[in-house]
Amino acid sequence: MINLPVVRQILLREQVDICHGHMGTSMISLSTNLVAKLVGVRTVYTEHSLFQFNDAAGIHLNKLVKWFMCELDAAIGVSHICKDTMVLRAKIKPQDCFVIPNAVDSNKFYPLSWEDECKKDLDTITIVYVSRLEYRKGADFLVDIIPAMLEKYPTQLKFLIGGGGSKMAVIKNMVEKRELTDKVTLLGAILPNNVRNTLVQGDIFLNTSLTESFCIANLEAGCSGCLVVSTSVGGVPEVLPPHMTYLAETTTESIMEQLEVAMERVIEEKRRMKESEKYRRRKYDEKIANYNRIKDIYNW
Repeated sequence: MINLPVVRQILLREQVDICHGHMGTSMISLSTNLVAKLVGVRTVYTEHSLFQFNDAAGIHLNKLVKWFMCELDAAIGVSHICKDTMVLRAKIKPQDCFVIPNAVDSNKFYPLSWEDECKKDLDTITIVYVSRLEYRKGADFLVDIIPAMLEKYPTQLKFLIGGGGSKMAVIKNMVEKRELTDKVTLLGAILPNNVRNTLVQGDIFLNTSLTESFCIANLEAGCSGCLVVSTSVGGVPEVLPPHMTYLAETTTESIMEQLEVAMERVIEEKRRMKESEKYRRRKYDEKIANYNRIKDIYNW
């Protein structure tokens, strides 16, 4: 709060018309919007996250947000579920809250070319997982899912895991203990400009998040040509068309069930690709059509 006079000075000196803040946990964002309203500047706030109503942190944060946003001119949520929770948390009028989903840069996330697609191994299916390896991202599920799936598909399946975090040691220990190093590749932290190159190596993208307001990772994976298997949390069901994603509950059993459905679909498709080059080309054209559809939907 000590910098509020400086914030007021900047708003007046720069003749600001609209002040746009992000993140309900950012004090500088909340306090700046409050000062802006006091000096006659119109205010907008965008929420990217979901917060709980039944824990101590969520209760106190919601009280704070409600106080700071009492005079907000407009609010934006990145999904409909994000909008609904924000209306409840901050006591914002529903008519003043709007949904603007996250987008994807389709120039950076796109499928392989036909030539590179033809080089992919039809005898191997790769499940790619790119995420922070943290509790909130459901990384603990991998400890049970990976061995069970490799036991069911011992010759066909491989895992490619990108990302770092506190659960890396747990996953690495599981891989070494069960002697799965030839089936599971741990890439560690990936630079943003290498994410697409990782995604296109996979056939199925797996997301195990426990909470998501939107999940842009699913969008990037779908844009890169992956079939998506994801936990059905928060705004995830809003992201991709139904034929591009399989949704699961936040349990190991449910995630494995949907993974197996996706696996059987990919196995059948690859079997037919071996028999018919024409069918392989048709499936590639469908992948490009999906890419173009996502590109048109998320085009801002």
